[in-house]
Formats: sequence, structure tokens, C-alpha cells
Amino acid sequence: MELLTQAAVATTGDIKRVLDIGCGAGNNTLRLLEKAGPFESHLLDLSQPMLERAEARVASAKASEVYCYQGDFRELELAASQFDVIIAAAVLHHLRDVDDWRRTFEKIYRLTAPGGSVWISDLVSHESEAVQAMMWQRYGDYLSDLDGEAYRDKVFAYIEKEDSPRPVTFQLDLLREVGFERVELLHKNSCFAAFGALKAGGAV
Repeated sequence: MELLTQAAVATTGDIKRVLDIGCGAGNNTLRLLEKAGPFESHLLDLSQPMLERAEARVASAKASEVYCYQGDFRELELAASQFDVIIAAAVLHHLRDVDDWRRTFEKIYRLTAPGGSVWISDLVSHESEAVQAMMWQRYGDYLSDLDGEAYRDKVFAYIEKEDSPRPVTFQLDLLREVGFERVELLHKNSCFAAFGALKAGGAV
């Protein structure tokens, strides 16, 4: 969260409008407001209760204005080239086939303002089957240490059913392909990564 915030502030200049995809309770927008606010906050989530919680928290943090969208990002109509920063934390791993990933990244690019940026933190997979198996074992050991083998199996079963994580390399390449000028890998640890991309039109 801190890396995403710092990178957004360092690269994007005057942040006037932010879109938080899969905002949850609004934690990433709140952190960004601390560093770069006030700005116009656009919160998007599938869960109406989480969206209402995020709206209340962000409004109390003195965002200049707060707009909420309940639904699937892929299906919602939003104006192009309006967001200086787009945040997507722990949400894109739900995308399915390559076409779904491409369409979503193309939409993120369309919505990003010239000189704007997108910052992503998420569960990722690996290109090598051997490395994927090794990292998955490490993640499984962590989950078992955290709350037992039953918890590990529950998490893995959920991921198998609901998620389709892709390698960081795949996502960085796709960000370039859809039009972003520069990409940045901020951090990677085992099965999780933080990274982003910059749209042409800004100073840095």
C-alpha cells in the first residue's frame, strides 16, 4: 500500500481525480489522500456494504468529492481519459482468459488521463512450472503456519475455483501493449507483486 501511494505521488504530479477499482474499505484511497489530497475520489466495488463503508471513511478524510459505483468494472460505463491515478489492489487476479485480461487493461488505459498512472498490487503466478510449484509450496507453508493446514486447503480451493492469477511479466507486457509508455515493478515477494504503468503526456 505504501509503495503504491509513493509511486503514484512521485510519478503523477497534480492528482485531481482517482479511481479505486475493488476499493474494499477504501484503504488505498485513504493512504493516497494522506499524501496527495484532497482530490476527487471514485470508488468502485462489487460489494455494496463495503462500498458504503469506503464512502463514509473517504468522505470523512476530506476528499473533495466522492463518487461510488457498485458493480463489475468491466461492465460499468466511465468517461475516458479522466483519472490521474487508477488503483487496482487484490482484484485483477479474478480475470479469466487472455481476452478478458486484454479488454480490462485496454479499458484501464482508456480511462487513464494523459500523464496519469495505474498502480496494481495482486496475487501473481509464474511462467516456469517449477518456480510456480516452489512458490506455491512456500505460500502454502505460510498459510499453514498462519492458521493450520485446513486453512491452507480452504484458501487454495477458493483460488482454484475463483481466481486466475497471471505472471508479473505477462501483465507488464500487456500494459505496454495496450499503450502505456513505461512500466515499473515496485516489489515482488513469492506469489504477490506491486507494479504499475505510466501514460504518455506527463513530465515523468
